Amino acid sequence: MKLVSKDLPQSAAGLGLRRALMGSLADLSGGELDFLEIAPENWINVGGRYGRQFSELAERYPIFLHGLSLNIGGMAPLDVELLSSIKGFIQQYHCPIYSEHLTYCGDDGHLYDLMPIPFTEEAVKHVAQRIRQVQNVLGERIALENASYYFAPEQQMSESEFIQAVLAEADCDLLLDVNNIYVNSINHQYDPYEFLHSLPLERARYIHVAGHFDEAEDLRVDTHGADVIDPVWDLLKVAYQRCGPLPTLLERDFNFPPMSCLLDEIALIRELQSQHPAKRQVG
Repeated sequence: MKLVSKDLPQSAAGLGLRRALMGSLADLSGGELDFLEIAPENWINVGGRYGRQFSELAERYPIFLHGLSLNIGGMAPLDVELLSSIKGFIQQYHCPIYSEHLTYCGDDGHLYDLMPIPFTEEAVKHVAQRIRQVQNVLGERIALENASYYFAPEQQMSESEFIQAVLAEADCDLLLDVNNIYVNSINHQYDPYEFLHSLPLERARYIHVAGHFDEAEDLRVDTHGADVIDPVWDLLKVAYQRCGPLPTLLERDFNFPPMSCLLDEIALIRELQSQHPAKRQVG
């Protein structure tokens, strides 16, 4: 199978691959997107029709990996079998980036949710050690996403201080999610721009942008089920001012509009990227 190059220009715009979108993606000419992102757990060892369709898309687009089950903040031992499968998948499809959520999702079993890690010094050391273990197994740096959360247990430091400390202690990269910044800024009543500027943006590898749900005036839910709103686009503009036009993914998990509408949002990402000079190469 002939695969696309692992190297990407910094100004790249991609879409999350969901099975409901596979038919529409197969119909594209190829120039509308620069990469696709998947959760590797959903595609490792998948065969049959979906496996064939995925392989065809992997021939056309670089595949970014964004995991769901690593449980990086959990107490249970890391799933070495899963990590081994992810490493093989990265090698098979020449995936340029593997990222995960700065959360935990398991204890004695899988919790099927992304839970917030306590913002404590003890948690920093615990999580950083696990990140280093993952990077040693994979043989490469990973990126951790600033996550949305709805409560902050045992908080001893701010969210941004916790993120900074973990990334520095583990020496890993940042997946910058601007929608999560906006959602958290409403739910936890802080200034999203101040928060953005407080992050270690020199570690940012790529960016997520998405829509969310307005549950109440003071509560936003990170659903990835709606169009991106103007305040989130504005945060993305400022992120590009700080980081340059990093590769940016549009996340959409359900309530899918026609592909033409998703491509309109991709086109807006590219338009915003074009307004800022490139600073680094991804690959």
